[in-house]
Amino acid sequence: MGKQFGNLAKINGVVYFRLSPYEQKAFKGIVSEGVPNLIRRFQGRVFRVAPFFMFSYLLVNWAKEKNNTLSRKNPKDYENDT
Repeated sequence: MGKQFGNLAKINGVVYFRLSPYEQKAFKGIVSEGVPNLIRRFQGRVFRVAPFFMFSYLLVNWAKEKNNTLSRKNPKDYENDT
């Protein structure tokens, strides 16, 4: 009838290199190499990123508190209401 899906066209000059999934070790070195690398990278970046997060947190916290104080009603405006 026709060619099967995946063999619809023949392309010359293209070479595919693949590793067999049976030959790969997905979690090789995750504890011995991965964890120390993670710690090293974290220590290298934390002092560049943390000040911006702290400043942003403090700014948002201050803005929320200021909004709460400004949006309160003044109780003295309603003393003479019955």
